[in-house]
Amino acid sequence: MKENNGKLEEILWKAADKLRKNIDAAEYKHVVLGLIFLRYISDAFQSLYEKLARGKGHYAGADPEDRDEYKAENVFFIPKEARWDYLKAKAKNPDIGKYIDKAMDEIERENPSLKGVLPKVYARGNLDPISLGGLIDLFSNVAFEEAKERSADIFGHVFEYFLGQFALAEGKKGGQFYTPKTVVELLVEMLEPYKGRVFDPCCGSGGMFVQSEEFVKAHQGRIDDISIFGQESNQTTWRLCKMNLAIRRIDSSQVKWNPEGSFLNDAHKDLKADFVMANPPFNDSDWSGELLRNDGRWKWGTPPAGNANYAWIQHLYIIFLPEAKRGLFWQRERLPQNKRKNTK
Repeated sequence: MKENNGKLEEILWKAADKLRKNIDAAEYKHVVLGLIFLRYISDAFQSLYEKLARGKGHYAGADPEDRDEYKAENVFFIPKEARWDYLKAKAKNPDIGKYIDKAMDEIERENPSLKGVLPKVYARGNLDPISLGGLIDLFSNVAFEEAKERSADIFGHVFEYFLGQFALAEGKKGGQFYTPKTVVELLVEMLEPYKGRVFDPCCGSGGMFVQSEEFVKAHQGRIDDISIFGQESNQTTWRLCKMNLAIRRIDSSQVKWNPEGSFLNDAHKDLKADFVMANPPFNDSDWSGELLRNDGRWKWGTPPAGNANYAWIQHLYIIFLPEAKRGLFWQRERLPQNKRKNTK
């Protein structure tokens, strides 16, 4: 299955990349990843819809259009005009982009946890409707039905593979949203997060969280024994993270978009994490170092204003400390709102 998944991912990537034409990879990734996500949640919805419609056993007397039935099983409710089959029928329509954008809006309206997450980029003038329809046909023709019970795993692998390929296509900028899987696996294997709270203060597209849960499953642990906490300053990357985790059915309610960044305003400053893992932006010079010269976290020396590496090391250590000890160092200057700025 793993080998077949690899072939499937490569085939999908090559076909999708041919349809990219003159669109930059940085922009095109939202188009493609949004459709993969839409196909996954539509399949999950349709699978439960069919069980409810048959009305056997546990589902006797159920209404397949009752939103509460889907909420009870942690499945996103998809309105009729946002379902994959509906959009598939519109794939050759010149206004297919408008149909998809409307579908994304309706899905967010029905599912508050996805509010502000899904891309609405499909009606833009630089996106050829023929190519967009080709992507819908591409993802429609893949035989995901053969492994419905493992659809989350399959879509998750496809989503992750595409993230990696787009990161390669974007070059240096790709590192802002994606850490190579081999690096993530090494960190997780070293830290062994069997049980407890896992925190990533610059979580990118969520690879640390995905691999932590994979580690638990590989060692016959209980997924419910770990919980994830994170934050990301780049809103676009945060959206990718939320979709990535949703496909894996990982609770992302404590993964926050924090435009001020971890140094200026930690979104989880009261958290006692059992595991802290991160791949911070390397040699970041734009981290507000001058504003934080006297911050209480710098127990082992003030980091240079032009490089955040040493600041990240001390910041991560303070997060890991027990709350009583953390209070000794977490005496930061509270900056006036007008002096704060966004940081990477």
